[in-house]
Amino acid sequence: MIPMSLFLQKLFIFSHCDEQIMDIFIAILVVTLLWYTWLLVKYRKNHKYPLPPGPRGLPIVGNLPFLDPELHSYFSHLAHTYGPILSLKLGTTTSIVITSPALAREILKENDITFANRDILNVVTAMEYGGHDIVFTPYGSEWRMLRKVCVRDMIGQTTLNMFYSYRRQEVRSTIKYLYSLKGSKVNVGEQMFLNMMNVVTSMLWGGTVQGGERDGVGAEFRQVVAEITELMGKPNVSDFFPGIAWLDLQGIKKQMKGVVVKLEAIFDEIIGQRVKTGNFGLEGKDFLQVLMQLRDAGDPKTPITMTHIKALLLDMVVGGTDTTSSTVEFAMAEMMNKPDVMIKAQQELDTLIGKNNVVEESHIEKLPYLHAVMKEVLRLHPTLPLMVPHCPSKPCVVGNYTIPKGARVFVNVWAIHRDPSIWENPMEFNPERFLNGKGDYSGNDFNYIPFGSGRRICAGIAMAERIVMYSLASLVHGFDWKLPQGDNLDLSEKFGIVLKKKVPLVAIPIPRLFGSAVYE
Repeated sequence: MIPMSLFLQKLFIFSHCDEQIMDIFIAILVVTLLWYTWLLVKYRKNHKYPLPPGPRGLPIVGNLPFLDPELHSYFSHLAHTYGPILSLKLGTTTSIVITSPALAREILKENDITFANRDILNVVTAMEYGGHDIVFTPYGSEWRMLRKVCVRDMIGQTTLNMFYSYRRQEVRSTIKYLYSLKGSKVNVGEQMFLNMMNVVTSMLWGGTVQGGERDGVGAEFRQVVAEITELMGKPNVSDFFPGIAWLDLQGIKKQMKGVVVKLEAIFDEIIGQRVKTGNFGLEGKDFLQVLMQLRDAGDPKTPITMTHIKALLLDMVVGGTDTTSSTVEFAMAEMMNKPDVMIKAQQELDTLIGKNNVVEESHIEKLPYLHAVMKEVLRLHPTLPLMVPHCPSKPCVVGNYTIPKGARVFVNVWAIHRDPSIWENPMEFNPERFLNGKGDYSGNDFNYIPFGSGRRICAGIAMAERIVMYSLASLVHGFDWKLPQGDNLDLSEKFGIVLKKKVPLVAIPIPRLFGSAVYE
């Protein structure tokens, strides 16, 4: 190292040789010092708010080889070791897992706008309207328009009241069919899925596709939706290594494109019929007509297009069938596992309705105990256990850790709902905990967020509540239920986009109302 005195001496001599060179030297020295200061600040900043802790992964693949298929419980287990916020490297993507109400509040409320975007699955981009629906559209004017259309024009209380006849017709048809199977084994989840599919599609285009043709369209559409949900639920290398997504190594995107061709054919046929038919009166109105009228009315700032219409129709089906049917199936299984709960629910229904009448949707507001049953099911078996992942638009500090821009953020609702520091006897199915108006699922109580919270809270809460309660009340009021001889009730779960029973509920319906006419 050069002694300081010698350095200054050389600098003095050098400065007298060429003032211009000296100016350049000083400029370089200043820039170097500024650059060094910037690096130091950045270093300290990064170390002040580091990435959340998490398990060490392997080179390139990260933690992918160690993932358990039951992600909700696996993430919960990791939280016991690494805390309520943790990070994993899944391929080249960074995933953050949140497992506490306080941190969920930071993301979904305090930094809501930052986390208002979604991480779009590669397979979704195979669809023409992928990323143009209410689930995946980036936060902005287009998303706000879609949200308003859903909440105000499609599934608001006024519109839902208008379409009650469709829901009633399909639920009564299901009860009639179950009555014809009295004393026989019934796959409850399968029947509820068909019921929900018919309920949702009848509201979508019940006034457009009529007569015998409805059954054919419904069956074809069910198959297409089943293929779409299956492909969306498959682990996809393209999502973990976006740089090689164009290779489509597993062929999932190619398969989705094939399914989309079938979907387009169905949509084109139905919409084509709607255009030919023109406007019907109120009796024949459906969601499709509402959307077509909104398109024709036009909004010069953010118009609704045919792409939006198809995306919203698909959202309604995918978001309103598996989710609601799974909730009803879990509810029936839990009540059968605790017969005293089933008896209380039936007594409440008998007192309000009697055994000579059928359940109407207008009754559900007067069934506090059955409401408590539904809330407890959504606590113990939340439909979307990890919600739809959020994706920050910029780096953000949460819980004194840095969440990088573009990370995939999971809020583990399943773990929060089973946290013993929040819930007394959390593993016990106990509807009484939600009596007397308890259980606000509007997104304000971060101990209980089955529908999410913030700007991206589920837009279909009102419709889900109506369909689940109406279907569940009809099943419980209309029948006693017992397991086939020798069968055991299994309440275990199977992780997926939608949480489902691992072992389907198979039960025997026994009519409990007075006379067969009540089941017609």
